[in-house]
Amino acid sequence: MDPKLLEILVCPLCKGPLVHVKARQELICKADRLAFPIRDGIPVMLEEEARPLTDTEEVVQS
Repeated sequence: MDPKLLEILVCPLCKGPLVHVKARQELICKADRLAFPIRDGIPVMLEEEARPLTDTEEVVQS
């Protein structure tokens, strides 16, 4: 993903920062505990497409 795009993207729900997890191709919102998928290099920033994080998942920036 383009680093400049990552700098301006925020969570569509809380407008908070996102963490890019390259290994899973996701953008994580720690505040809402949601993982937004990145498909074909394009972030899908829709709440209905987001995956809720489990209680045991650690958010590790990669």
